[in-house]
Amino acid sequence: MTGTITYDPPPAAGGRQGGPLIVTEDPDLLDDLLRLCAAAGAMPEVHHSLPEKPSSTPTAPPTAATSSMSSTVSTSLTPSASAWPTGWEAAPLVLVGDDAARRVRGAVRRRGVVLVGRDQDDSGVWQRAVAIGADHVLMLPDGEQWLVDRIADVAEGVGRPALTVGVIGGRGGAGASTLACALAVTSAREGLRSLLVDADPMGGGLDVLLGGETADGLRWPAFAASRGRVGGGALEESLPELHSLRVLSWDRGDCVAVPPQAVRAVLAAARRRGGTVVVDLPRRIDDGVAEVLAQLDVGILVVPAELRAVAAAGRVAAVVGMVLRDLRVAVRGPYASGLDDREVARLLGLPLAGEVPVESGLLRATESRRPPGTPRRGPLARFCREFWERALAESEGRGGGAGGAGGDGGAP
Repeated sequence: MTGTITYDPPPAAGGRQGGPLIVTEDPDLLDDLLRLCAAAGAMPEVHHSLPEKPSSTPTAPPTAATSSMSSTVSTSLTPSASAWPTGWEAAPLVLVGDDAARRVRGAVRRRGVVLVGRDQDDSGVWQRAVAIGADHVLMLPDGEQWLVDRIADVAEGVGRPALTVGVIGGRGGAGASTLACALAVTSAREGLRSLLVDADPMGGGLDVLLGGETADGLRWPAFAASRGRVGGGALEESLPELHSLRVLSWDRGDCVAVPPQAVRAVLAAARRRGGTVVVDLPRRIDDGVAEVLAQLDVGILVVPAELRAVAAAGRVAAVVGMVLRDLRVAVRGPYASGLDDREVARLLGLPLAGEVPVESGLLRATESRRPPGTPRRGPLARFCREFWERALAESEGRGGGAGGAGGDGGAP
């Protein structure tokens, strides 16, 4: 039994997040929660009931040894009150054992409360969750990975997730890779933390398009064995840095299949870092691409303004739209007779993201290893800048964002 919450933790002193607050008297449940905190690298504060005041007893982060502690723990796992925020209202995440639901019923209502239990068949757990204002009901052991991720978010000090944009061609040669690179280059030039992800193993590699195929750093095959959580900071530092942005592309070796769970872990880590993530998508949708689509905020379908391209794009849009709710069309000229950008959008039944401008000298610039969107005053850079201005404003209006650090996000 799982679900999702969207929660921006309150900032801690010095910009550092505190650990979760655990409220339970159940020794077995406490053992499990301490074990999950240890796996996530977080230091919890533990109470049997609603805490009255912050403790001031410093301690070390939980380890394999501390994860075997029982209900004799009261507040001995609390870090220095002057270093981290503590208590019911200040903790960035509150984990309430089902046994303690009644004891915290009078607490101040706040975001980020999770009611944790074990009995999958207990229908009354939802009433208890409502009574304490919980955002989420989670049952162990099924929800362990979800909970480790949330606790690790606390330890990592994440805030709003990255604004994540996918670009896909309505047909082959539509110019999706060019637009994806230009969007990422423009985002980085505007001072946002930016990551460009190549989700098409057969596309030749976006690092080549950026002139960095020999740059040091990891490529997709290195993450094929990833399971569970990938650290956002470690991911960012491991990737090649080109034109002030990080790039996750493919190498020129044998094609390695990256399983969906690895794709999910890597994209979630990228989103937690905040800023913007741009994904160049292939037109064929497999399980790995479906994982990417599930984490996108906005999709851009690049469609040349010709009837055959519009027909092909309609099939792509039908498949992508099954997973991605916010799919928009960007039209690329020259226009066939009777077509303009609004007519293409109308035929596809999609909102119009704009007209991708023709930029003279783009091919020569690419051949000279200057990435698309490099000329700051060029029409392509202007298109990308205007797109980001609109998309970021819309994201802020929805409560999202593209700040310096980010979380997995999710539907409220």
